[in-house]
Amino acid sequence: MNAIVAVDANWGIGMNNKLLVSIPSDMKFFRQTTTGKVVVMGRKTLESFPNGLPLPKRTNIVLTSDPSYQAKDAVIVHTVQELLEELKAYPSEDVFVIGGGSVYEQLLPYCDAAYVTKIDFEYEADTYFPNLDKLSDWKMTDCSDEQTYFDLEFSFTKYERVK
Repeated sequence: MNAIVAVDANWGIGMNNKLLVSIPSDMKFFRQTTTGKVVVMGRKTLESFPNGLPLPKRTNIVLTSDPSYQAKDAVIVHTVQELLEELKAYPSEDVFVIGGGSVYEQLLPYCDAAYVTKIDFEYEADTYFPNLDKLSDWKMTDCSDEQTYFDLEFSFTKYERVK
């Protein structure tokens, strides 16, 4: 399983259930990386999408503790155990955890790779991704050249779990 996320300089990922910033090339990378794959998210992440609809051309799985929650064209699971059972039907490398904060936290122990767009700016955030630079069982294995979007600098990185 993989995680895919954009973080600011403090590993912040969101504020008031919205992304901190929308960078077109990051959105394109996300689309290219996850299209045709399985995306796993929490209820609030799904509801933050346009019209609250699942992402097209992907298998959308929503992890929520709400037993009555339903979403058109999405698979709903209620526990990590139930999710892991559901994911047995898919190759692990095709599964991408896409948020939010509590879902990343619950599922990071099951991930082998994390695709992290690192934005060199500090935003006001209320949701964070675990700082992989401070976790001894993760190491950065790839980093793109620095990119810019207006005055924002960012890079695409890949972290892998140290075996």
